[in-house]
Amino acid sequence: MVRKIDVLRNEIADLDRDLLELIERRFRLAAEVGRFKAEQGLPVTVKQVEERVKQRARDAAATCGVSPGIMDAIFGAIINGSVERQYRVGIEERARIAKRLVVLGAAGSMGGWLSSFLGSIGHRIEAVDPAWLDAEGVEGRHASLGTVPDPDSLDGIFVATPLGTTEAVLQELADGGFSAPIFEIASIKSHLAPVHSRLRKAGRTVYSIHPMFGPSKNPYQPLTVIHAVLDDAEAERQAILEVLTHPYLNLVSMPFAEHDRISGWLLGLSHLTGMLFAAALTRSGTDPAVLHRVASTSFERQAATSRSVLDGNSDLFFSIQRLNPYRGAVYAALSEALSELTAAVEGDDRTTFAESLARAEGMLPPE
Repeated sequence: MVRKIDVLRNEIADLDRDLLELIERRFRLAAEVGRFKAEQGLPVTVKQVEERVKQRARDAAATCGVSPGIMDAIFGAIINGSVERQYRVGIEERARIAKRLVVLGAAGSMGGWLSSFLGSIGHRIEAVDPAWLDAEGVEGRHASLGTVPDPDSLDGIFVATPLGTTEAVLQELADGGFSAPIFEIASIKSHLAPVHSRLRKAGRTVYSIHPMFGPSKNPYQPLTVIHAVLDDAEAERQAILEVLTHPYLNLVSMPFAEHDRISGWLLGLSHLTGMLFAAALTRSGTDPAVLHRVASTSFERQAATSRSVLDGNSDLFFSIQRLNPYRGAVYAALSEALSELTAAVEGDDRTTFAESLARAEGMLPPE
């Protein structure tokens, strides 16, 4: 029996090597496609083509003896790899129009991600952070904006400093002599409106964006970025897209005044429920090891969400809650929803309970 298993495993290993060779050949072809697209200025991703590939894979699922979802996942990963390969080979072509950019707060998690991302697009990056006071002289790293060489040739300044310091940094930029456009990425923006106004009155160009993901984000997955419109939506979009060109970028424009209300629900509520879940468990009187040993699927999913919050920067999460002027509406809604459900349970009211859940389901995005 052991001998037969070994034979089968060796056959599988041989097939794996064949598969790897085929995948390598596929990615080489993808690279050629990428070069052609870069030369012609064509988009890297074409959803209709990707869907045809996935459909062929799903159609072959029964023959392979697996579910369509497995085949979709396998070929989805291959497609993602092909897109990444196409994108990488096109960087040299795009580098001809690369911009020289500064990232303030580059030693931080999000600033580091942004520096790496912008560099992967082909831009030339000057990274600035006070944490690098002892690193002066290292090419591309600076302790202050004032030590960046040839500031007049800069094409943009990205402000990726901690949320609580962003306003002060923008004030400094308003008082400084730099003329490059400013891109701030704050996750809460209402408190920045006065300094935005001051910068624009002084003739400075400012763009307000908000990456809806953290520093662990894979840049070859969908990258949703909110564009909070300050003046001319289309002109601002075009300028932002010239800098953030990427096949997976999803730039969503909305009025500046609307941003924090939306962020209150997308970030404030999701962060808060993750924190509340874990905080409530501390009051359970139950050994965490016991909960983890017998955890249900629902518990594991919610625990993973809570972990993603609790492993983050507590100062950032506090600032997101504290600076958002719409937090009161979020807190009230959370309290009212809890009261409605608990009242239905305590009152043995199945109808109200079911109706509440049905309304709740209607607010969730489709799977």
